Amino acid sequence: MKKYIQKWQTLIYETLQKIIPHSGEPLSITPEFIIAEIPPRPELGDIAFPMFLFAKPFKQAPKQIAEKVAGVLAQTPDGNAEASGPYVNVKLNRESVCREVIEEIIKKQTGYGEVTELEGHKIMVEFSCPNTNKPLHLGHLRNDAIGQSISNILKANGAGVKKVNLINDRGIHICKSMLAYRKFGLGKTPGEMNMKPDHFVGNYYVAFSSWAKDDPKAEEQARTMLKAWENGDKEVLELWKRMNRWAIDGINETYKRTGISFDSCYYESKTYMSGREEVLRGLKEKIFYKKEDGSIWADLTAKGLDHKVLLRDDGTSLYITQDIGTAIQRHNDWPFDRMIYVVASEQNYHFQVLFHILKLLKKSWAEHLYHLSYGMVNLLHGKMKSREGTVVDADNLFEELTLLAEKEIKQRERDTKIDNIRETSERIALGALNYFLLATTPGKDMVFIPEESISFTGNTGPYLQYTGARISSILRKYDERRDAFKNAEVVYKLLTVDEEWEIVKLLLSFPEQLILAGKELNPSYITMYLYELTKHFSRYYHDNPVLHNDDSHLVVTRIELLKAIRIVLKRGFDLLNIPFLEKM
Repeated sequence: MKKYIQKWQTLIYETLQKIIPHSGEPLSITPEFIIAEIPPRPELGDIAFPMFLFAKPFKQAPKQIAEKVAGVLAQTPDGNAEASGPYVNVKLNRESVCREVIEEIIKKQTGYGEVTELEGHKIMVEFSCPNTNKPLHLGHLRNDAIGQSISNILKANGAGVKKVNLINDRGIHICKSMLAYRKFGLGKTPGEMNMKPDHFVGNYYVAFSSWAKDDPKAEEQARTMLKAWENGDKEVLELWKRMNRWAIDGINETYKRTGISFDSCYYESKTYMSGREEVLRGLKEKIFYKKEDGSIWADLTAKGLDHKVLLRDDGTSLYITQDIGTAIQRHNDWPFDRMIYVVASEQNYHFQVLFHILKLLKKSWAEHLYHLSYGMVNLLHGKMKSREGTVVDADNLFEELTLLAEKEIKQRERDTKIDNIRETSERIALGALNYFLLATTPGKDMVFIPEESISFTGNTGPYLQYTGARISSILRKYDERRDAFKNAEVVYKLLTVDEEWEIVKLLLSFPEQLILAGKELNPSYITMYLYELTKHFSRYYHDNPVLHNDDSHLVVTRIELLKAIRIVLKRGFDLLNIPFLEKM
């Protein structure tokens, strides 16, 4: 819509210059500053231009100005203008716009909507960041959905994007799982227990929590193991390598199943030492200070923050230590213009501290670090707690959604029309999951309800997927009957139904929604857009036959419209990591 608004801004500007008497001075604004609005009702037009701004320089009422401008622009090749009180309401030339929009989409295919808003920018996006003491849970799934989608959206805005993961494979929490395994595991392996390996490891993290409730020495033993790990104890390192491999192998299985990928993975165990070196350098340069117990701290009170410990009294590192080292290594590896951390809102303070410490260390690029803080995913009965084993496990949830999708397919008696019901059910489950997680603005908390997410009707991923499959079915039937329409031509002036026009305007606005989603780092703009598009199509198709029509020219013209809708749906699905289904 933007290019049509700009065209009419110029027309109105030129008209004002010619016909409205004023002081003799040229207008003090340029065309792009002429306000444009979308009328509240379609029958009022497609764009509205209020004339209030010109009342003072022209010494006329806005209503009079609107009437004069509309009188000149009543009929143009680009549409027509009407005065409505103080507004100039413009109705675009439907035939011309339909032709331009549909032909551009079909020509560009999935490249439609790609813009150059961020061309030349290098943006690194960190997301997921699992711990190797437990499997992924529902919170990780929201993190992954946001991170993957934001990366796709930024790339479609023209940016060079690098997706990175940080594997939290060291620290006191990892030692707790290791210690519990050494105490209770009896040397068993995930294969022997017929368990997914990350689940196997996670059971020992829960076991440690139960043990620590009865044994006050358990926590101290975990700290002793961490010290041994950092000192290079061979036995501890061997156990750590084995259990980490189990956890990472299991987590990678979940990534593969949910369509998550990364360009680079960093490991805390390989970056914490460089973070420690930076802290010691900061101490030497008097940026930080040491307490009597030997721990090293940063005084951040000048920024309204607190004092922050950077190294413990025993010399062991903390999260903040490795985050310092990781950030510096990443910029050395790939000098980014911007770095986005996709991390839950519980860590807001942590990132304020991290960014300020990097600035204290004179890292100029720290000015371009951004924390994309997202809200918590809750259950109907409250918060999840890993150490108590009350989390919603990612694999179990995905399986539950898959089974719900399979049940829905069978109830609708669609199973005989689908080639592989299990594969289709998994793809529906992924669509349901990602759409539900992304439809809420990232900063807001949300409650995940599996049964609602998997519904084939309403504002859900499966509803969008079903619409895509329905359009694909119509296009297949058209291809089968193509010979019947070989003499027909595409005639865009035949698209006279108001709902067709509303759909074309929605297709036209897709690039603008993509830009908005990129600026706001908010995939929910895309989910809302896709839902509006599918709703309009469903209403349109209900009342307007495509193939069963006596006018063959109208058939092939409407087919072109459906092709354009399908292309934009597929493009939108790609941005959200939602599988597009040809049959459903």
